[in-house]
Formats: sequence, structure tokens, C-alpha cells
Amino acid sequence: MKKSDFHYDLPPELIAQAPLPERSASRLLVVPPATEEVADRGFEDRVFHELPELLAPGDLLVFNDTRVIPARLYGQKTSGGRVEILIERLLGGAEVRAQLGVSKSPKPGARILLDAGGEAEVLGRDGEFYRLRFEVPESLEKWLLKAGRLPLPPYIQREAGHDDDTRYQTVFAREVGAVAAPTAGLHFDQPLLDALKARGVQFGHVTLHVGAGTFQPVRVDELDQHVMHSEWLNVGAGLIEQIQRTRAAGGRVIAVGTTVVRALESAMRDGHLQPYAGETRLFILPGYRIRSVDALITNFHLPESTLLMLVSAFSGKARVFAAYDHAIAQRYRFFSYGDAMLLFPSPTEDAR
Repeated sequence: MKKSDFHYDLPPELIAQAPLPERSASRLLVVPPATEEVADRGFEDRVFHELPELLAPGDLLVFNDTRVIPARLYGQKTSGGRVEILIERLLGGAEVRAQLGVSKSPKPGARILLDAGGEAEVLGRDGEFYRLRFEVPESLEKWLLKAGRLPLPPYIQREAGHDDDTRYQTVFAREVGAVAAPTAGLHFDQPLLDALKARGVQFGHVTLHVGAGTFQPVRVDELDQHVMHSEWLNVGAGLIEQIQRTRAAGGRVIAVGTTVVRALESAMRDGHLQPYAGETRLFILPGYRIRSVDALITNFHLPESTLLMLVSAFSGKARVFAAYDHAIAQRYRFFSYGDAMLLFPSPTEDAR
């Protein structure tokens, strides 16, 4: 299977550059399972706040409760030259793993004078990432809230504004550590959560800290040669019990975002969910059978991206690409601040 198998053409004007005034006012494309008779039809154009009508009492929505940190910083090397820092992961204490935008790679021991005050020392390098130690007047996490800038995705062609501090964050975010939002969750506001609860829908949470690697393109055409980026996750015993109770009662488990699918599938052992906290490099593409969830809410993903490959594994590549064609024709908004889909698995596990 090749990267080029997952290419599609997207008019640039369909890339959402800002959120809508109301989170739940986004459009929602419902993609029921395909049949041989309606392989490219049966789509429903809805509005996201209508989601309670599409779910049943006893269904379980699983959210990713990661919280985005203001991970972009600027400074200057003591030897000269500007530096852009994008923190990829907090490592504990005052140390981080980060990408550096520099004209010349700094060596261990090099120091960066930060525009926001304080300094950072380069400790070493691991592939494309650097290990840095910050010297700032308070805890790094607290300092970043004041000194860092929100790292909007590279396809949003503007600087982050004040509204992004709240809108590029889910309303249920609580576990600090991501550098990109789990964007399917951005469509939920408190009135919608209240309506879902009144409908009898249950809520559960995983944590997966989305890393900067999520924006890195696949650089090989043969997908069996792709090395997936690593991300930290936690799937707790309480959630697994919720899932077991839901399925025993006939309810459905619905992932809010591809990060939830990746977390749950990484916690699978011998076909069963087990509590798990740690790293994952799981790469899901057609041919992989997703067993942990019964439906998936997700945004529209970049061409040739690993996220598009994951949703193609879940619903079948032909079905997903037919849905994307429909979305483009109907002028849906794409990517992080764009519209959403409600996907169901392919009954034939079609990987074509």
C-alpha cells in the first residue's frame, strides 16, 4: 500500500482558518455503513448540535481529555541567530523535548536567551528533536501559560489570537501535555454535553498527549517503511469497566477523535482492553481491524496523512473517499477548525 493511494485534491478555500462563533454549529456528515447497493450514497448532512438525535440512551462517548500547552517560544542563541522553539513534550522538571527552527543546529551546552525572559540550555539531540532544560523563575508549566504561544497547525495561515487560547482547547481538557488539540472534541460545548446527558448518553475519557509529530508528513511512499511518531497515553481501568458495561447492556462505544481510537487500540491485549499507560507507535491503516469502538466522530484529515489512513481502516477506503468527495462538493470546512463526520465501520472491512 502506498502513500499516494491516500491523495485527494482539496480546494484551498475549504481549509478552515478560524472556528465558527459556536462550537456545535459545525456541520456533521453522517456516513452510515456502506452496502454493495449504496457504496457511495446514503450520506446525511446534519449540524453537530443534532448529535443527540443520532445516539441512543446507553451509548458511551469516549473523549480525549488532554490539554494543549502554549508550546511555541522564540529566542536567540548566545552565539547569534534567531531560534523558534516548539515544545513536543514536557519531560518533567524543567526539561522538554522540542523542535528547533534555527539556521545552524546548536550543539550540547549551547544556550538560548528567551524573548519572554529566562534561558534554555541544549542538552542533546535525538533525531529531529532536541532535549532542552529551561531556567525560568517558576515552574515550567506555569511559566509557559504566560510566556508561550499556542502552536496552531501549519495550514492555518495566521498567528494565534486571544480567542484561540480557548477555542483551540476542548471544554473538557484537563491533563496538560499536548501540543495539538484533539480536534473532534472542539465541536462540543456545555449545552451539547447537557443535551447528550439528558438523552442518557454516557461519557468516558482517555488521555493521549498529541505530539508535534502529528503534523509531520509521511516521507516514504511504501507505507510498510513508515516509522510512526510516538505519543504518550493513559487508558484507565475505570474506562474499561465503563466500556464493558456499555457493551453488555447493548450500547455502543463511540470514539470522539482518532486519538481515542489510537489509545484504545494500543491498550488491546489478546483482543481485550487492558489498563495501559505509556508510549504508542501504533500505525493503523487499511487491513488493520479496529475492535475497540463501534463508531467514530472525527474531523476531515489532510491528504496522505496517517489519520486519513486510520479512518479508511475503520470505514473502508472507498467509503471514506466517497464521503470526502461529497464533503468537497457540499463545501464542508476541512481540518482542525473545520466540520466533522460520524463514521461507522465497514461491514466488509474493505481496504480497497
